[in-house]
Amino acid sequence: MYAIIEDGGKQYKVEQGSALCVEVRDLAEGQTEVEFDKVLFVRDDQGVQIGNPYLKGAKVTAKISGQAAGPKVHPMKFRRRKNSKSRTGHRQKYLDVEITAITR
Repeated sequence: MYAIIEDGGKQYKVEQGSALCVEVRDLAEGQTEVEFDKVLFVRDDQGVQIGNPYLKGAKVTAKISGQAAGPKVHPMKFRRRKNSKSRTGHRQKYLDVEITAITR
């Protein structure tokens, strides 16, 4: 059984027990689970369900494993022959989750 969910403008294919990195969100203190309710597609042994655009009543539950930071990115602006350049950098923060249940 697997599902395709949408989170943070991106789509992820998830199965029960799979690990996933999603964008950080505001969490209540002590919160250990996250629910994804924007489910686009579910496939299991009973068949396939496709949402228009989302499936009603379907959700994916995930356990929070921790937070991580992605690789350091250094975007640079450069204008030739003008002695003008600037360089900035940041690290995107991610939330590590493990899929525990897919319900439809």
